[in-house]
Amino acid sequence: MAENLVRVEQALHEACRADDEFLTEVAGHLLSAGGKRVRPAFCMAASIAGEREVGPISREAVMGGVSVELVHLGSLYHDDVMDDAEVRRTVDSVNARWGNLKAILAGDFLLARASEIAADLGTEVAGLLAATIARLCEGQVRELQDAYNVDRTEQNYLKSIDGKTAALFASACRIGAIVADRERDEIEALTEFGHAYGMAFQVVDDVLDVVATDEQLGKPAGHDMVEGVYTLPVIRMLADGHDGIGPILGSPLDEDQRLAARQIVRENDQIHTSLATAREYVERADAAIAPLGGGPAVDALVAAGTGLLERTETLVAAV
Repeated sequence: MAENLVRVEQALHEACRADDEFLTEVAGHLLSAGGKRVRPAFCMAASIAGEREVGPISREAVMGGVSVELVHLGSLYHDDVMDDAEVRRTVDSVNARWGNLKAILAGDFLLARASEIAADLGTEVAGLLAATIARLCEGQVRELQDAYNVDRTEQNYLKSIDGKTAALFASACRIGAIVADRERDEIEALTEFGHAYGMAFQVVDDVLDVVATDEQLGKPAGHDMVEGVYTLPVIRMLADGHDGIGPILGSPLDEDQRLAARQIVRENDQIHTSLATAREYVERADAAIAPLGGGPAVDALVAAGTGLLERTETLVAAV
């Protein structure tokens, strides 16, 4: 898979090129900062899932992965503007370096490039990617509507991450399966895997925002609570009527409040119940692709969920 990820990286850099040198620089800024490229890897793995030997990955599967990753990158540009973030992946965010207007336009450029690539892969892929971008927006709007809401419900949280995170993982797997011309039941199974994994991924990411360090995250830890985004561990603490956390939340936090709130959450058992919820989603993901049998690609997809949990549990244990 490593050589295929090199193909993805080359295609990503090509897609970020514009006639204007400045736009090329801004659009490629986060790309140059690196990334695991999980979504393109899932797209390519889905195209060959169930095969006993890994043959060449098709150009269509590679470009499908590129289109999904461009959507992800474009959404990060927009997210950082909304969050007024200064750091992303250990480097200056685009908005911090060049300003909000240029960050928004560069994000739009990346989404346009993604749509252009998807259109080349056929009408079903083009329609799917467009619908996925819409779901990302819906999920983000749900989150914004609940900003600083200490009564945010677990149901609203799950609906939000369904759109803003799980939808793109689901589409990555679905696109890989579609361009490989797989049977419809296999397409649905791989889509369900991607969706369930994406739900687990976001729950884990929200736990890491509390338990990991700034260096491990590549951005300030505890930023969600500063921005009024109350995630699963916090929502469950508030629902339990935790005396320590409630009075701190409900409005923007200063530095002392951020540190105090983060420490309270780190020491609460809802970190562990949230990880248990992530594990349930990983188990659901594994069950979805079990009918496809084994093989290197299926094994790699299963290992992705296992590794996600193990890495997080190690960090939690060290708190």
